[in-house]
Amino acid sequence: MTHAQLQNLAISETGFVFDPRTGATFTLNPAGLTVLVALRDGLALDGIVARVHERFEAVPAGSARQDVVEFVQLLRQHGLVPASFTV
Repeated sequence: MTHAQLQNLAISETGFVFDPRTGATFTLNPAGLTVLVALRDGLALDGIVARVHERFEAVPAGSARQDVVEFVQLLRQHGLVPASFTV
């Protein structure tokens, strides 16, 4: 998936994601939605972690970093983020 394809994902405020390229649908929790939108906004790992930590203050920054890395790997496996995105 390219960055343009990431931009083409239909993402609702409730966490419903539709990939028009494949027809696949996904449902994300609020944290997952925050990460995916941050990716679509072009943020790098540090920016994504900061956004997650800002939105979910109860999540320690160190834990947020590991959670983001693991979630991005899962998104990559499902073809929702570019393989070139490294964490």
